[in-house]
Amino acid sequence: MADSTLTIALAGNPNSGKTTIFNAITGTRQKVGNWPGVTVEKKEGLVVKNGYQLKIVDLPGTYSLTPFSIEEIVARNYILDESPHVVIAIIDASNLERSLYLATQLRELDCKTVFALNMMDQAQTRGIKINAAKLSELLDVPVVFTVGNKGKGIDELLTAAIELALSERQVTQKRKVRYNLEIEKAIAALEQVLTDPGLPYDPRWTAIKLIEDDGIIKERLTAVAGDKAPALLEAAQQQRIYLMDRFSDEPEIVTTDERYGFISGIIKEVLTTSTLQRVDISRTIDMVLTNRFLGMPIFFFFIWAMFQVTFTVGAYPQAGIEAVFGLLAQGAGYLLPEGMIKDLVLEGIINGVGTVAVFLPNILILFFCIALFEDSGYMARAAFLMDKIMHLVGLHGKSFIPMLMGFGCNVPAIMATRTLESKTDRILTILITPFMSCSAKLPVYIVLAGGFFGARAGSVIFGIYLTGIVLSIVTGRIFRSTLFRGADAPFVMELPPYRMPMLKSLMIHMWDRSKLFLKRMGGVILIGSMVVWGLANFPRSGDLQAAYSQKTASIQEQFTDRMADADATRKSELALEQQAVLSDLERDHNAEQASRSLLGRLGHVLEPVFQPIGIDWRGGIALLSGFVAKEIVVSTLGVLYAVTDDPQANALQSALRAAGMTPLAALSMMVFVLLYMPCLATVAAIRRETGSVKWMFFSIGYTTSIAWLMAFAVYQGGRLIGVS
Repeated sequence: MADSTLTIALAGNPNSGKTTIFNAITGTRQKVGNWPGVTVEKKEGLVVKNGYQLKIVDLPGTYSLTPFSIEEIVARNYILDESPHVVIAIIDASNLERSLYLATQLRELDCKTVFALNMMDQAQTRGIKINAAKLSELLDVPVVFTVGNKGKGIDELLTAAIELALSERQVTQKRKVRYNLEIEKAIAALEQVLTDPGLPYDPRWTAIKLIEDDGIIKERLTAVAGDKAPALLEAAQQQRIYLMDRFSDEPEIVTTDERYGFISGIIKEVLTTSTLQRVDISRTIDMVLTNRFLGMPIFFFFIWAMFQVTFTVGAYPQAGIEAVFGLLAQGAGYLLPEGMIKDLVLEGIINGVGTVAVFLPNILILFFCIALFEDSGYMARAAFLMDKIMHLVGLHGKSFIPMLMGFGCNVPAIMATRTLESKTDRILTILITPFMSCSAKLPVYIVLAGGFFGARAGSVIFGIYLTGIVLSIVTGRIFRSTLFRGADAPFVMELPPYRMPMLKSLMIHMWDRSKLFLKRMGGVILIGSMVVWGLANFPRSGDLQAAYSQKTASIQEQFTDRMADADATRKSELALEQQAVLSDLERDHNAEQASRSLLGRLGHVLEPVFQPIGIDWRGGIALLSGFVAKEIVVSTLGVLYAVTDDPQANALQSALRAAGMTPLAALSMMVFVLLYMPCLATVAAIRRETGSVKWMFFSIGYTTSIAWLMAFAVYQGGRLIGVS
């Protein structure tokens, strides 16, 4: 039944545990997209409770509903325009004053509101006690205690929300913020001229927004009031002038102070702190993890450990995935008749996609570690530790959070720069973020590092990531001194308390990010592998194919003769030898065919560009294909190098070594992959977030130039000092 569906919106400050509660309520029943017209992420989930279907909407985290940022505008517009049945205000119980500011603004919207006092366990650890019954009485709202990361209070919270949604309770709140006499007079005066029934919002709330010079409300009022709009806006401006004269300050500053005064009075009534000195666990941990001497080495150890675990632990499940694709290849080879379709399926699809798919466990582990850093509160500490280093660039630690997110994917990392107040900071952070190696490059590193550096592979990959961080700082310093001159932006770092991550939440975060990898595997990587196979196999040389068939028949005939008089043991040995010889012949034939193909011709044209950095024409083509998506680099190498019946990572590594690639050349290629032009999706994000085609092309040009220069320095420098 349509009337049995209730919409519940979750609102709260960043780090209040809002997303944790959303995950606890919805689990994996989530739908992720973007809010209409903006790139802010939108999360929704459907659950059933007490016979009602609940549509849970996770609003962007904000500190207020003052429309300064996109997140604040999205959150407020949703409540105003979509009118959810209930808004649950997620309140950090250990930081009640700050959280109540947003909650107070929600009450002023005259929407049905439930307060969820979250993280009560941390508040109690600090000796904080909150009288929920008194708070509910004072503010006329239901209040529920919750501990989101342990799932406590979730059922009670949803029950309270359903009861409030179904109640006949008057929406208009009686116990509102009462401003000082002059402000109330101005509100009353404007309410008198805002009595037109056609106006969309509550007259008192609209009057307050006009006094605060809210641009969005003024625009909407102009649109709906028609000819009356100029008089309404003039009346509001007169009241603003009067209040500025009375207070010698902007009215919006005065109303903010009044709200905090109202909140302060509530806190004195409902909050008590134990006189017994409590041990602040977060502060104790920070004495070590953010120590001026120990903090940075510990941070780099955690990052090193993350990549070491990603490489070593991720290697174990690969055997199972390799076996699955091996069976697929055998099955397809058995079922399909000889011909072009069979070659496409084996060499293009199974081999191309399989070469990338085996790295799914590594991607999952990497995202799990990043989610662990975020949910535990350590991500903010990483930004705090990097604050001094970021000041060398003319940025602050907050810019490092989008950069650190770039380890997962550069697209959301670039979108996250919108939280930076300064436009200069945003553009500068966007330009240096692509040097943070995303998860799409990880398969390339694993193939090259695993194939050429053995047990040191994890440390080599860590070194590559560290190189990206260092170069982002160096280039940022250069840009700040040339393109973006100006004073550093002021910034206060917020350190949320440490929390014990909830496994369910970690798994959801890991899966949400990994879904993109799976979608790309079934989309862009599949199509890219097929296109690469086609370009690598056409035009087909009749003479080459005839020579290959003749050599194959000759080898089979030779081994048939040798097996004629051999015993059973010798026949088995000869059969294995024949298989190896035929495999080598097939690989040489495929390489020659690829060299004569359209792809080979293009590769030979580009070869002079890549040869000085130790990369042959096949590697050059693979790097060029990486502009679409970096995972395609591996699938392209798989199509050009790997044998048709073995889509395993070690087969590609063996093929690279057989083709003459050295550890130095592999390291050079890893450096180039780290630094060269971002993928197509990232380039589009740069264009969208900077609003400039100029910065987009600048990013492509300078990253690729630096990539070539650094790879040249590694390869030629290594050869100069005698490193192979």
